[in-house]
Amino acid sequence: MRAEKLLVCFYIMLLIRIQSWSSLLPISYSATVRYLPGFQGPLPFEMETGYVGVGESEYVQLFYYFIKSSSENPEEDPLLLWLTGGPGCSALSGLLYEIGPLHFVVKEYNGSLPNLVVNIQSWTQMASIIFVDSPVGTGFSYSTSSQGYQTGDFKASKDLYQFLTKWMIDHPEFLENHFYVAGDSYSGKIVPLVAKEISDGNEAGSELFINLKGYILGNPVTDPVFDSNKLVPFAHGMGLISNELYESLKRSCGENYIQIDPSNVQCLKDIQSYDQCILGINSAQILEPLCPFASPKPQEVVGDRRRSLIRQNYTDDPQPPIPALGCRTYAYYLAPFWANDDSVRKALHIRQGTIDKWQRCRNMLPYSYEIHSSIQYHLYLSEKGYPSLIYSGDHDMLVPFLATEAWIKSLNYSIINEWRSWIVEGQIGGYTRTYANHMTFATVKGGGHTAPEYKPKECFAMFKRWISKQPL
Repeated sequence: MRAEKLLVCFYIMLLIRIQSWSSLLPISYSATVRYLPGFQGPLPFEMETGYVGVGESEYVQLFYYFIKSSSENPEEDPLLLWLTGGPGCSALSGLLYEIGPLHFVVKEYNGSLPNLVVNIQSWTQMASIIFVDSPVGTGFSYSTSSQGYQTGDFKASKDLYQFLTKWMIDHPEFLENHFYVAGDSYSGKIVPLVAKEISDGNEAGSELFINLKGYILGNPVTDPVFDSNKLVPFAHGMGLISNELYESLKRSCGENYIQIDPSNVQCLKDIQSYDQCILGINSAQILEPLCPFASPKPQEVVGDRRRSLIRQNYTDDPQPPIPALGCRTYAYYLAPFWANDDSVRKALHIRQGTIDKWQRCRNMLPYSYEIHSSIQYHLYLSEKGYPSLIYSGDHDMLVPFLATEAWIKSLNYSIINEWRSWIVEGQIGGYTRTYANHMTFATVKGGGHTAPEYKPKECFAMFKRWISKQPL
C-alpha cells in the first residue's frame, strides 16, 4: 500500500515539475542544512529549508524550515505544521523563541554574529515540525509578481493547504505519519481553517490524502466578543483594578467593551480609569517589565479589536529603542543581526535578491482580516471528531485565558474531566479540563503570550503527554 502511494506521489511530483519548468518562475526547492553560523559544530538534528510555490503560476514562494524528529523512531513520530502569529511574524519566532531546537545566547550585542545553543525543551524531540513563513511577505517568503501581492485570512489558508500538499508530494515518506496543524496567537484564526481545508480535501478525494489527526493552538486569537470582553474581568482577577471600578464598569458599560456608545459618559469615564490602572503593564506577561520591542509588532489583536481596551505597547518605528539586556525582548533585538547576515542566508539557502531586509514581524503587510470569529471552524472540526489541545498562558493579557475558556464553553460540549491541576516535576504546571468533543483546554501557570516562550519546561511536558494521548 505504501509503495503504491509513493508511486502515485512520484507521478504527481513529476507533473508539477514539468508544469513549473514550462514557466520562467522559480520552482519549489529544498536543501539540507548541516551547519548554521553562530552554532558551534554540526547541527545535532536533521534540518531542511526550502521554498514551495503556491497560487496562480506559483507567484507566491513560501519559505519553510523543516526539523526532523530527533527521537529514536522519527519515522513513526507525528508531523506538525507550525504557524506563527501576527499575521506577519516569521517562523523563526516559533523556531528560535518557542518550540524549536535552537535558542539565541542572550548577551550584549557587540557587532559579532549572535550565537545559538540547543533548546533542551524542543518539541522536535518527539515530533517533526515544518515551520512556515506565512502569509506571503512574512520572513523570507516572497512574491514574484510584478503586481505585488494581496493576501488575507482565506488566501493564506488556501496557500498553506496547497503548500502542504506539494510538500508532502516531495516528502512521501511522511504520508502515513499522524499530522497536526499547530500555531499560536493570530494563528487562532488560521489553524482551524487550514485543518478544515485538509479535512474537506480528504473527504472530496483529493489527489493526496493527508493523515490529519487534530490541531493545537496556544493563546489563540479567536473571537473579538470573547477576547475583548474578558479583559476587564482578567484585570480585576489579577488585582490590576479595584472592586469598585470593576463593579462600576459592569454597570456603566454592560460588560461589552467592543463598541461603546459615545454618549455613555460614565462608561467612558470608567474606561479612562481602567486605562490609567493598566498603563505600564506588560500585556504579553503582566508580571514582567514593560520593554520596547526590537522589531515592528504586527496587528496581532488590533485587527479585530481596534475599539477594545487593549493598548499596544509596540512600535511601528523601523528602528525602535534597544531594550535593556535584562528584558526578554532583547532576544528579539538579536534576530535581525543573525538573519540578515550573508553567511546565515547562504547557510539557509535564501534566494538572493528576494528579501532585502528580514524582519521578525512585518506590520505593513497588505493583509485582509476576513475571519471575524473562528468559533464556527472549531465547531466544524469538533463534529468531525478531531482532537485538539488549546492552551493559554495564564498571565497573558493580550488574549486572556478567561476569553479562551469562555468561547470553548460556548461550543456547548459536556465536560468529561473536571478542572484539575497538572504537574511537572512535582510542581503545578497549570490547570486543565477536557470536553466531549475531544478538546483539551490547559492553562500554563505563569505563562505569557505565548506560553512556550515563558514556560518551556511546562509546555514541553504538556505537549509530550497530549501528543502521546496521555492525560496532562
